Amino acid sequence: MKSSIAKYFWGFNERALIEAQKALVDPDHPRFPAYSVTLLSRCQKPKELFSLFSKKHFIENWPKIKSYWLKLERRSELRSWWEAIYAQIKGESGNHQETEKTDPSALFKDIGRLIRGARVQKNMSQNDLAARSGMKQPDISKIEEGRKNITLGTLAVLCKVLGIKEIKLD
Repeated sequence: MKSSIAKYFWGFNERALIEAQKALVDPDHPRFPAYSVTLLSRCQKPKELFSLFSKKHFIENWPKIKSYWLKLERRSELRSWWEAIYAQIKGESGNHQETEKTDPSALFKDIGRLIRGARVQKNMSQNDLAARSGMKQPDISKIEEGRKNITLGTLAVLCKVLGIKEIKLD
């Protein structure tokens, strides 16, 4: 693992790389959160990350990593992106110990389906929609899943980009 983490911990000497390697597999290590945040902020490929440590290890330790990351910076596009990866993996694993505090309302789900349908019909990726609307891809994902409360202004921007002229609420 040491050689494979070196590309994420540039500037580390051999001793520091060995410490980082040990810390990344030991959640009780005092530097575990710091090294994890460094790794996640520099690794943007889940497949590579999960070659360094298991999905189970990621799921079990994400709350600790996220908490530390929030202390470092309140807003982080990459943290939001990894949060979406965490939610996706957790959903796939069927592990629902830490469920959302409240279920998304049916209205958010309906609007999310409408937005996703219009995006797919226009043959746009979530990244395309994010770029055209001035948003971030993880936010588009959360909106489409009905997990993000959006303002009317955000809804108007998305509707304009997607050519949605009417939304019917039942």
